[in-house]
Amino acid sequence: MTVSRETTPPPAAHELFGDRLAPMGAYADRLATDGVERGLIGPREVPRLWERHLVNCGVVLPRVPEGCTVADVGTGAGLPGLVWAIARPDLQVTLIETLQRRTIFLQEVVDQLELANVRVLRSRAEDVREQYDVVTARAVAPLARLARWCLPLVAPGGVLLALKGRSAQDEVDRDGAVLRKLGARSIVVTTYGPQDDPTTVVEVAR
Repeated sequence: MTVSRETTPPPAAHELFGDRLAPMGAYADRLATDGVERGLIGPREVPRLWERHLVNCGVVLPRVPEGCTVADVGTGAGLPGLVWAIARPDLQVTLIETLQRRTIFLQEVVDQLELANVRVLRSRAEDVREQYDVVTARAVAPLARLARWCLPLVAPGGVLLALKGRSAQDEVDRDGAVLRKLGARSIVVTTYGPQDDPTTVVEVAR
């Protein structure tokens, strides 16, 4: 498939993904075509696919330790898990998703790009019995509910990286006590990427 004009990577993507830009572009193309047709992303997202989704997820990668295991809970179309796996072959990424149509799409992308560092797992987070160095989720649920699903999956010494919007601090203020009861040692709100349009992350250490 040819990447359409709307999915042409911006300069920020070249700088961020470097020699992994080609496979990232192939993933962007699948999102802009099959992803829209299968209802994984809305058609209005296509013109801002790189900035709002791929780059938005990728700027968090400096926070992810080298060679670690990662679980992306409720990964949907693969955000941020597939972005991280494509950009960082050193990571071992598990994409956790309940809906079959999404897991089929994810497996197709994994096979197309020959991503040996990715496993697609159709499951609810509550039913997963493994633990990971890093657990992440993007726009899945309010923080307290998300923590109930995700913190049991975080290995001792690991971290939950919840990609949130501008209300992240309000969620922490509201749900911090719940997170601490669930085993959080520290809760920090951090931003990554450009100051005018940062990615806001709630970092919960266990």
